[in-house]
Amino acid sequence: MRDSGPTQPSDVFPAWHASLALGFVRDGATTRLVRRTHRGPLRVQKALYPEGPGACHVIVVHPPGGVVGGDRLEIDVDAGPHCTVLATSPGAAKWYRANGRVSQQTVRLRAAAGGAIEWLPQETIFYDAASVDLEHDVDLAAGSTYIGSEVLCFGRVAAGEAFSSGRITQRTRIRRDGRLLWWEQGILTPAGIASPLGMNGHTVCATFIAVGRPVPGALQASVRAIDPQLALSQVKSVFVARFLGDDGEKARAVMARVWQLLRPHLLDRPACPPRIWLT
Repeated sequence: MRDSGPTQPSDVFPAWHASLALGFVRDGATTRLVRRTHRGPLRVQKALYPEGPGACHVIVVHPPGGVVGGDRLEIDVDAGPHCTVLATSPGAAKWYRANGRVSQQTVRLRAAAGGAIEWLPQETIFYDAASVDLEHDVDLAAGSTYIGSEVLCFGRVAAGEAFSSGRITQRTRIRRDGRLLWWEQGILTPAGIASPLGMNGHTVCATFIAVGRPVPGALQASVRAIDPQLALSQVKSVFVARFLGDDGEKARAVMARVWQLLRPHLLDRPACPPRIWLT
């Protein structure tokens, strides 16, 4: 792993441009991983079936363990008709200080008719002075479902390090049959995090988005009861839950609980937490 310490100059290591493309097809009752191409340090080691053949779980591994200024990651996941795919990560993603260069991550997810993609990485930690550009694109066919969550932690609170400088840019687009359902973009800086119109001084924010069957009121009430810091909205087929706090582990637990309550409704499948979440 490359050292992210203060003595590291920006030109000691060249930037890493890594990509991973995964393709899934339905083979009888089984969702199969049939395409797995990569360049640079991004991998999926094997397809996992903890809940039977119909749903394929994959763990996206970034072997260096952290991203420094100038690195670029690209992830593409293509779920064919009637495939169910859950993608997660083995641990927290770490974005180190910029060293004068912007880091980038682009995630593109596609689900064909009757398919479902769950994008459930573990938490993301932005070190002080990180400069990161995040893009997240989801393309859904009619009758497909998307479930996604993220937990963003600004600074390393346990180590006494605040996010006192840096810039995080986010863009999220979700389309169904080419029609834009969700568009969100923003820039997070220390001033914005401190602002009452931003994160009001909190250091952790988490978002859960689901596109599929509308969530009925009784189920929304059960989700809202998870934590008083949860805020919910349902606009047609798009359900959103947001959380603000100062504890990354708590935020991850809250998002996991939201997922556990909603997954049976959205996918007709009970929640089956990946074992990697428990390690």
